[in-house]
Order: sequence, then structure tokens, then C-alpha cells
Amino acid sequence: MPDTAEGLRRNIGGSSLRPLTDSEAISWMLPSELDSLRRTDIPDAYYVPTTVGGHLITPLDRFRASLKQKGLTFSLSYKAEAMDNLDGGVERGADYVHELTLQMHFDLDKLVGLRGWTLHALVMNRVGHQVSTDRLGERYINLMEVYGLTGGVAAHLVDFYLQKTMLDGRLDVAVGRMSLTHVFATSPLLCSFMVTCSAPVILKRAPGFAVYPKATMGGRVRLRPTRDTSVQLGVYQVTPLASNPSGWAWGSERTTGVMLPIEFTWQPFLTDKKLPGHYVFGYARDTSRYADLMTTGAANAIKRDSTPPSAPMNMYWFEGDQMIYRKGGSDQMSGGYLMFGYVHNTPRVAALSDQYYAGFSFNGVVPHRDTDRFGVLWSWYHVSDRLRLNQMYLIDSGQSLGASVLAPQTSSHVIEAYYSIDVMPGLQLQPEFDYMIRPGETTKTPDATLLGMKIIANF
Repeated sequence: MPDTAEGLRRNIGGSSLRPLTDSEAISWMLPSELDSLRRTDIPDAYYVPTTVGGHLITPLDRFRASLKQKGLTFSLSYKAEAMDNLDGGVERGADYVHELTLQMHFDLDKLVGLRGWTLHALVMNRVGHQVSTDRLGERYINLMEVYGLTGGVAAHLVDFYLQKTMLDGRLDVAVGRMSLTHVFATSPLLCSFMVTCSAPVILKRAPGFAVYPKATMGGRVRLRPTRDTSVQLGVYQVTPLASNPSGWAWGSERTTGVMLPIEFTWQPFLTDKKLPGHYVFGYARDTSRYADLMTTGAANAIKRDSTPPSAPMNMYWFEGDQMIYRKGGSDQMSGGYLMFGYVHNTPRVAALSDQYYAGFSFNGVVPHRDTDRFGVLWSWYHVSDRLRLNQMYLIDSGQSLGASVLAPQTSSHVIEAYYSIDVMPGLQLQPEFDYMIRPGETTKTPDATLLGMKIIANF
């Protein structure tokens, strides 16, 4: 995922906004010695650099500064990932993917006199092959982030939307073409891991959830009711994933429903060290009609329950993180975090119905390397019980599950570890280790061990 189109520092949960009221909500129940927000607001943006600070082509810095004064900010980045399956899976071997991203932010106040308005645009190009499919026989979980919808075009359009902050910095509004996961169901810490960027895996599998680089027409608003809470809600068009894969042919998209996400965040700052935490509760309703996973083949003939053949879809998520030590600075990424979360999809229509994850992301593990980060994340994925039952019925009736499914599917686990190194201004290296238990969500394929490398260059 790129730097958010809403700034080169990622603001999550509206922490860059002013609160509507000069008070606290949940944090008020904490002992005063634990609550850093008791006496004053801390407008500290929650972000993680997804392209390392600085630029490789420094002679352009003066040109960038000149354009910024005129109202244009741009960023060109290159992200590459290589992953080698050393053992297990269906075959050994390596795969490579890369992404070129151009982001542009137009200050419409400076350009045309529209005060407070900004236009954001993002185009990208992706090429390569996914190691999960090629080497592990895994169809649900992409172990490499930079793989997905590009439409086979040189410049895939992702973002094209307007943003405005109103009410003296208390309300933030965006409308246009964008991905939901720029602000919903995402986390800068989660996005430092390849497998969970830009959202938990099972939300990526939800048919109506526009996960980057998939974009859709819609709008959202964000606000901070109190110093320690934020709320955001949106309305987005739902279109089939295969429609308009290039991002440019808006007229070819077929609307199937509306996505209605809402998210509440509690953001405390603990102790005199101001250790931030983020506790996110989200829900989304997709009004599209989806077929029941039990309405295919032999399962449809055998099915005897009262479940309707099609219905809308619901998604729930909790994403939490808490800084436990501070090192290297005063911003929200200068410290080590514990992470944990749970996501649920409607099992009647979603192949993956549940995901749990837990892990940590620590900085400053190596002396004098305070900006480097070391992270480990474990995730467990549960296949919908209705899909598994459907597969069992198909086998009992003598039908095939298809070439990619070796047995009724149940669950799988992924353990990812990385060490992110700021090599120089504009260049970041991230060695990766992955271990997948039960590839393909069955016991038929051996557990897989993979090593890889991620490179991020900002020009």
C-alpha cells in the first residue's frame, strides 16, 4: 500500500483533527496517573512510513519545493517483493512482484482558490507472480502484498477524489473514487506486514470490500467527538471485482449494492511517557445479494434448512495495538507495540469467515538503529463451515472439488517475521520470513517455509 493520499504521514482515526468537545470519554475512567490526555489534547498523528523518508534523486528536491509552493505535491515510489519457497507447499521455487506508484496531491486553494480543498490522484503499475498460488497451492491468502488487481495496463487508476477539512479542523470529508482501506479496517502497524497490508486477509476476500488497489465511487466523513475517540462512516458503491480492472472505465462498472462502513476508535495515551494505543471497532453492511455457499451442485439438492438463497453480507472487525515502550522520539511510531485482532465475515457467502491475529512490532531492537523495526505476526484463518459442508456433500455425491482443492477445507495459519532497515534516505530493505501451516486449508499439502526480501525506493 502506498503512502496515503491524505498526506505523506498516515493519519488514522482522525487524530490530526481537532476534537468536537474538550473532554474525554473512555479514558476518563482510567486512573489520572495513567491518562496523559487528562489535562490536554495530544494531536499526534498515527502513521508509519511506507516509503522511507527522503528521496534517492536529491537534485529534484528544489523542483519539488517549487511545485509545492504552487500547489502540487507528488511522490514516485518503487516497491519490489521476492519470495522463495524453501520447503513444503506444492513445489519449491521463487516468485517476484513489483509496484510503481505515482501519487499527486493538488492544493486547490493555491491552484484555483477553493479554500480547504485538496484533490488526490494515484496511478500504479503491478507485474509479477504470486508465490502463494504458484508454489503453495494457496488460493485465499496472498503472502506477498504487491499482487492483485491491475487490469493489465501500464497505469492503473486507483484514487481520484476530493478532500476537505471543515468546521475549523473538526470535520474531515472525502468524496470521489477511492479504496475503503485507505481509512477503514486498516492499521499502519498491520501494513508493515506483507500478508495483512492493506487490510486483514478475510476482508480482502469479501467480494464487496474495495481493498487497495481496487477503488470505487463513494464518500466518507471523520470526526473526533472527544480527545480520545474518533468516528468515521462512509457510503460506497459495490461493483464486481472483475468489472473495470484497469480503473479507468467507470462506465463499464455494474453496481450490485452499497457498502456502509462505520468505525469507532478509542485512542488512549498512557503514563507520563504518552504511550499510545488504538482500539478499533468496525462494522460494514454490503447490500448486494450473494448466493449461499450451500446452493451449488449436490449440496443444493441435499440442503434442507431455511436459509434464503441470497442475502446481504455483514463484516465485523476489532483491531487493537498498544505501545509498551518508547524509544527514538516522541511520535507514535517511536516505540514498540503489541498487536491483536479479530475479523468476521458472513459465513454463508464468504469462503473465509473468521480471522484471529496477534503479534508485535518493535523498533530500536538493534543498538543505534532506532528507526529500524522488527515484527512478528501470527494469523489464523477459518474456512466457512457452510463451504466445508458443501465440499463434503460434493465428495459424497462423487463430484470433484476442482483441481485446486484437495479435500474439504478447514483452517490455516501464517507466521510472518520481518526486519525493516532504513539503508539511506529514500531506500528501505525488509528481509522476510514466512511459515504457513496447512497451505490450501487442508492437511494434504506440507507446511511451507519461505524467505524473501522487500525493497522500497522513493525517488
